[in-house]
Amino acid sequence: MKTIWIGLMALLCAACASTSLQERLDSNLPQYDEVGAAVMPDVIAPVQSPYFEYDFNRPSFPERIDSLSPGEDVIQKGIEQLASAGGGTLVLTEGDYLSGRIELKSNINLHLQEGAVITFKSEIADFLPVVYTRNEGIELYSLGACIYANDAVNIAITGKGKLVGPGEGSVREQTMTHDVIENIVSSDIPIEQRIYDGKTTDFIFPPAMIAPINCKQVFIEGLTLERSAFWNVVPTFCEDVIIRGVQVYSKGIPRGDGIDIESSKNVLVEYCSLYTGDDCIAIKAGRGYDGLRAGKPSENIVVRYCLAGEGHGGITLGSETAGMIKNLYVHDCAFDGTDVGIRFKTRRPRGGGGHDIAFENIRMNVIHSALRWDMLGSATHVGQQASRDFAVEVNALTPAFSDVNINNILIESATHCINVEGIPESRLKNVEISNLYAKGKHYLAIKDAEHFVVKNSEVLCEECAIDSVHVAGLKQEHVQVTRR
Repeated sequence: MKTIWIGLMALLCAACASTSLQERLDSNLPQYDEVGAAVMPDVIAPVQSPYFEYDFNRPSFPERIDSLSPGEDVIQKGIEQLASAGGGTLVLTEGDYLSGRIELKSNINLHLQEGAVITFKSEIADFLPVVYTRNEGIELYSLGACIYANDAVNIAITGKGKLVGPGEGSVREQTMTHDVIENIVSSDIPIEQRIYDGKTTDFIFPPAMIAPINCKQVFIEGLTLERSAFWNVVPTFCEDVIIRGVQVYSKGIPRGDGIDIESSKNVLVEYCSLYTGDDCIAIKAGRGYDGLRAGKPSENIVVRYCLAGEGHGGITLGSETAGMIKNLYVHDCAFDGTDVGIRFKTRRPRGGGGHDIAFENIRMNVIHSALRWDMLGSATHVGQQASRDFAVEVNALTPAFSDVNINNILIESATHCINVEGIPESRLKNVEISNLYAKGKHYLAIKDAEHFVVKNSEVLCEECAIDSVHVAGLKQEHVQVTRR
């Protein structure tokens, strides 16, 4: 793979060269076939973040190796036996496995050989009893995940095998879809009383595919995930997490997010390929008062060398961010065919937001907005609060994004190059976009923002006028805007 890191000195030198900004970016940013699972190396390279230092390393496990042959409900038994022996690696040999919920234990690597396929059962009974989990940013007891772990240390799911989510059955038929979750699960009810098992209530909250909670040293590598009932890979309240080389195929599945980082710390996501029914990669931190009570941010996160194909957003921050997102660095990724490229997403009644966020070296070809701040939402989910003309006083659930740096961005196609909808009582603050080359229909629409800077950039657009409302400190420095 050619070198795709561009440091400050390289940019300064390039600025003096005769090549155009478009040519420099196209030459130095990763091509679509130079990122994603197909090009994942064995070695985990050191992380270089402007916000934090952390060494991400492969885990080690006890030497014992147990093997399983294809069958029904054999995996959990194998895990229990291996755990009682002190841990090790449980190898699933090639073939088809049918399983209910699988719960990982400390010091165990569940390894799927190439050709090993786990298909998860489709009935609620196969995921009972209910377990402690977080669904769309709210803590409760329901089905949890197809592969679940709670309070485990040093766990892994690896190999070139495949996970296939539940098919038609009561899991999908009784999934809660009739309202937003905060209207269903009251923050005033103690967590242990929030039970959704299909009996106490006639609906459940669906299982994610892989969702460890309260775990440390989590390693997920190489798997292919298909037909999820909900989000796919969801570390929640976890520390020291590595997700690499994962392929997700959930096109056409509502809420079929690829990778969701929930209130977790020290996380590396790299070389993943995502084709989803919702956001490809999302960073989240709890919803509303329940998220405020938990008070756990998503922080110290690096996302690199990932390929986002079909999906709502290549990288989305939110919309559940009550615990805040901070120290996030996304670099050397490519988005090819997503609805939106980079999306900042909050809602007035959900709280949170984020700061100290950087995106660098990104190539994208998107359908709608390339750089999108969507901080009000839709009336379908938040009613009148989705309108900037509806007056709301600043309160505990007022979200805010600030201190965002976006550098070295090649937008090959978009409807809106930059589209900002902030919040009147909590304007977007301190955003700097530099070395942007963009082709799109619209250049810049911006509402409710302060200190928004675009510099050293070129934009080709059909409609080049700037549409601004309630904006202070909008600056363009060395920006060339040309009508197509």
